[in-house]
Amino acid sequence: MSESNPPEAFKPRKVRCPACTGQSLYSSANPYRPFCSARCKGVDLGAWASEEFKLPDETPLDEDFGDPRQQ
Repeated sequence: MSESNPPEAFKPRKVRCPACTGQSLYSSANPYRPFCSARCKGVDLGAWASEEFKLPDETPLDEDFGDPRQQ
């Protein structure tokens, strides 16, 4: 049987915070990852809640098809 060495712990990576673009530590030691702070995490959550992050909707309006009861 060969000796097996346990894998080395992963080095924490420095990434850019999606909210403020500052440096953020991406590791289990950072409870806000990928954000750098609770403030940035809250700002991002608020943006999602207020629907600032949404996909463009190209669905035609119902009035373009007319009222189905009148057809």
